[in-house]
Amino acid sequence: MDKNKLIDNIVLLEWKQFQATQNEGGRASCQDDFETFNIMRQSQYLAWYDDVTESYYNDLLTAESKPWNLVTEKYARMMESTAPEEYKNLADKLPKLSPERIEKQEQIISKRVKWEEDFAKKFPALHDTARPIHTSQDTQWETSFETYARGEISTYSDKTVDLYLKMVEDMDSKGQNLSEITVLYMVKFYGYESLEKANERYEKEND
Repeated sequence: MDKNKLIDNIVLLEWKQFQATQNEGGRASCQDDFETFNIMRQSQYLAWYDDVTESYYNDLLTAESKPWNLVTEKYARMMESTAPEEYKNLADKLPKLSPERIEKQEQIISKRVKWEEDFAKKFPALHDTARPIHTSQDTQWETSFETYARGEISTYSDKTVDLYLKMVEDMDSKGQNLSEITVLYMVKFYGYESLEKANERYEKEND
């Protein structure tokens, strides 16, 4: 399947699961904003290697067949940090992850956090529009990049995590930064030709 079509299918499946995800405080405003959701998710998958994207698509199809909602699981896992008391009531309902699996995830997350830190230093005005980086910055109302990544990666199959880890290691060996690649796709959706141009615009807006 063409990668763009594959990504479209992924986003539509995720949107369907997002619509079915129940929020304690009622329906979230972002659940009515497909345009932003589409841009954010498209940008993520355009930055991935093809084999990782294909494997994750199969994860979504497997989840649909059970049925199991990976988006609901993602948000539930984030609550381990953002709402620990509520998380205690959900933990036993979530798929168990082996110590080996968790170790691989944490290797990925460690590198993703480092890349995000590097991105924030290089494009500070642009990063100011993003989530805080570290789990230590989580609150009940705001989820960090690290916690979001941990929640999301925890929903992937073992195969997808293995491929994701290989991708991260390969990008690192080439001096690439996945945060930069992802946000470049994102700002291009909004009409900017480069990260530098987008950062410059945000600097002016915040003067």
